[in-house]
Amino acid sequence: WLQLYKDCLAAYAYLLLISLIFPHAFADNAAEDSPHRRFEYKFSFKGPHLTQSDGKIPFWIHSGNAIPSSDQIRITPSLRSQKGSVWTKNPVSFEHWEAEVAFRVSGRGRMGADGLAIWFTASQGLEGPVYGAADQWNGVGIFFDSFDNDGKKNNPAVLVVGNNGKLIYDHQNDGTTQSLGTCLRDFRNKPYPVRAKITYYKKTLSVFINNGFTPDKDDYEFCTRVENMIIPEIGYFGISAATGGLADDHDVLSFLLFRLTEPGQNLPPPEKEIPKEEKDKYQEEFENFQQELDKRKEEFQKEHPDVQGQPIEDLFESVNDQEIRQVFEGQNRIHLEIKQLNKQLAMILDEQRRYVSVITEEISKRSSQAQSGQAPNHDMDTIINTQQEVLRNLNEVRNSLSDFKQLAVGQQQGNAAGLGSYETVQHFNDIKEHLHVVKRNIEHIIQKNNPAEKVKCPELPPSPTCLSSTHFVIFIVIQSLLFFSYIMYKSQQEAAAKKFF
Repeated sequence: WLQLYKDCLAAYAYLLLISLIFPHAFADNAAEDSPHRRFEYKFSFKGPHLTQSDGKIPFWIHSGNAIPSSDQIRITPSLRSQKGSVWTKNPVSFEHWEAEVAFRVSGRGRMGADGLAIWFTASQGLEGPVYGAADQWNGVGIFFDSFDNDGKKNNPAVLVVGNNGKLIYDHQNDGTTQSLGTCLRDFRNKPYPVRAKITYYKKTLSVFINNGFTPDKDDYEFCTRVENMIIPEIGYFGISAATGGLADDHDVLSFLLFRLTEPGQNLPPPEKEIPKEEKDKYQEEFENFQQELDKRKEEFQKEHPDVQGQPIEDLFESVNDQEIRQVFEGQNRIHLEIKQLNKQLAMILDEQRRYVSVITEEISKRSSQAQSGQAPNHDMDTIINTQQEVLRNLNEVRNSLSDFKQLAVGQQQGNAAGLGSYETVQHFNDIKEHLHVVKRNIEHIIQKNNPAEKVKCPELPPSPTCLSSTHFVIFIVIQSLLFFSYIMYKSQQEAAAKKFF
């Protein structure tokens, strides 16, 4: 072992010496292996200003229930039985490529359906049964499946499925019988957009996923890789989604395509300059658009003389105004929570008052029946003192909540009058501190109340039993029947929620 340890140290020292002498050797090899990337804007989209004035996406077409907007494309809304897709207008003829897609899949339920798909196919599958696109495609599809059709608890999942135009997609088994590669990734309801990087280089398709837990856009994790994969030389890129009995919002924020070129090869030539006729046509369209825009500005200023001369930036919401609005909405939600908490404290106070009144009546009865030489009941006095202290603490908490409500209302009025962002944040921190004080007071009340509940009163007479053994057995049987009926009803509802194609 000593000799092996010495050999390892010698090898490590040798590698360290090589790295010091030739520091760029390994970096040069890595640089030589990495391909050259060139962004292709005619096959990409990204917000803001994603759509044109007519609602269309430059160089892309959308179909079905897809809804383009200025910053994203909602492929399907969270409604049942929806299908939508977007596809490139022109075919892609790159030998090697890399696509980066940012999307969100969000829904209110614990489970979602059906999922989202990223395509590269020989023809545009504008609509169909496979995640909103056509079946029997010729190419490859990367599926983000969010519904567990086969009941194997293996969803949400990412699958790579190839097709030569003759196979029918296996919906009942979630495509597991046809998938070339898969990985389990939960991509629903993430705080940041989920990102997928799909690389096709030297007949190898690789998929990397960013789970959306951090804002780091380059935080990718390896998902799957398919070797020796043959796809069409010319095809269309597309994104589709579908919903079934359950529904999610499927939003695509960006699709960026890069052409990859092997090291040592000549880079593809830039696109030729557009003809003079088309350039003059585009220039004429731009001038007409500029004139129309100036005309609309003049009409708007005539209709709104109060904003004449005001900078156009003042008509829109700034970043600070947006932050203040969000803080104001958060204060409104906190105010509602405080009102609910105040109601619950009022209920607790009523319960404690009833409890104290019952104990007081019992003591008065026992004192009337007690003999003159009998010792006083110290346990009962302890319970009364404890309950009275609980009542006092609850009243203090209730008063603090009332003061806090007044403070929240004053802060909202101050924000409406135009408080600065710093003062708004400071008031919001004060609200958080008051909430922590309320939480500590409630925990203190619970700790005070628990010892009082554990005090036994041996002198109290046993309370009469209001439920016989027969009624108790009947009650247990009825409750068991209701429980099993609910379980059967729940299983039928879950089975009915599954999609069928």
